[in-house]
Amino acid sequence: MTIDPVTPEERAGWPKGVLVALEKPFADERGAIQPLVDVPMKSCVLISSRKGTVRANHYHRTDWHYCYVLEGEIEYYERPHGSEQPPTRTLVGKGQMFFTGPGLDHAMVFTEDTTFLTWGRNSRAQEVYEADVVRIPPLQP
Repeated sequence: MTIDPVTPEERAGWPKGVLVALEKPFADERGAIQPLVDVPMKSCVLISSRKGTVRANHYHRTDWHYCYVLEGEIEYYERPHGSEQPPTRTLVGKGQMFFTGPGLDHAMVFTEDTTFLTWGRNSRAQEVYEADVVRIPPLQP
């Protein structure tokens, strides 16, 4: 399995900040449909994390992720790879979505038991994931 290079056209369509504004849901007497992600992708995973645990502390060469919090809360840290600046911290709660682009050091600290969906550009097959991820020293305090 190969990893496609990132194109300028793809990069132009990415969110400009960490938090992603959600579209207004379609609602009627049956309930509602909340649009989340409508871009070409190759993976979707459901992740559960226990309070006090940490995930990531890495960056991706080409992969990106949209992450939507179903339950719980995440302290999300990021900075451009190679930067010596402290990472930015964004608190993400239930019903919010955030975006991680390639080349961004990032980490997630779970302040509560948390369940979230992650959509990715690349396949989540282990060999593809490992070929694209680069682990870094911990970002979070």
